[in-house]
Amino acid sequence: ELRRSGAEGDLLHVTLNDPARANALSPALAAELTALYRRDLRAEGVRAVLLAGAGRHFCAGADLDHLQSLQSASALDNRLDSGRLRDLFEAILRQEALTLALVHGSCVAGGCGLATACDFVVASDEARFLYSEVRIGFVAAIVATYLPMRVRGSDLRELLLNPDFVTAERALAIGLANRVVPKAELLSAGEALAAEILGKASSESIARTKRLLLALPGLPLDERLGAAAEANAAARATADCRRGISTFLAEKKTPDWRSA
Repeated sequence: ELRRSGAEGDLLHVTLNDPARANALSPALAAELTALYRRDLRAEGVRAVLLAGAGRHFCAGADLDHLQSLQSASALDNRLDSGRLRDLFEAILRQEALTLALVHGSCVAGGCGLATACDFVVASDEARFLYSEVRIGFVAAIVATYLPMRVRGSDLRELLLNPDFVTAERALAIGLANRVVPKAELLSAGEALAAEILGKASSESIARTKRLLLALPGLPLDERLGAAAEANAAARATADCRRGISTFLAEKKTPDWRSA
């Protein structure tokens, strides 16, 4: 379910809308989400995407019917299915609009993957997070490629190797969540955070920074510094940088980036 909000219509709300099954991540839902996050949403006037779940829970992880089908899947089927999951998480990670997850209730396995692939996680105070994969013989393999951008190594091992529910308070303490608010305030808090960021940060700069943060890990130091210098130089040539400098020099303040 999609809807736009904000005075500028620049907030896109995406709601997982299968509450009877706790918004389980079926292949069909994964395909829809992948297609959505692969779109050039900034070109469509979207500056932030807010992902939420209908009903009692954010997302309970894999669809049970899909899990059942995996028992008789071939090696090729498994590789294709894993590739589709990779595509989903990569689409979220590479989406250049600001991405937020609004998490309430249970956020399990693939649901945790969805949430933590976003730039910001706003959790309700009753939210619970669980990477349950090793409980049933799976490996949270794809998640392990980007979760280190959120949590330190010891917490990463605790989350993936000792699978227990993590409270919202604990998620905030270790970096799995960025904000924790009362459940009744989850939507308004998510919208307020998006509006706050978009008002004080250039969307072009956000997109370029996100791109750089994905590119740097794993590169040798000289290559990281080289990529950073190139990104720095390229940003200086953008219209947003020119606007930011000219506004500061003329008015001694930064622009309201959410205005035209």
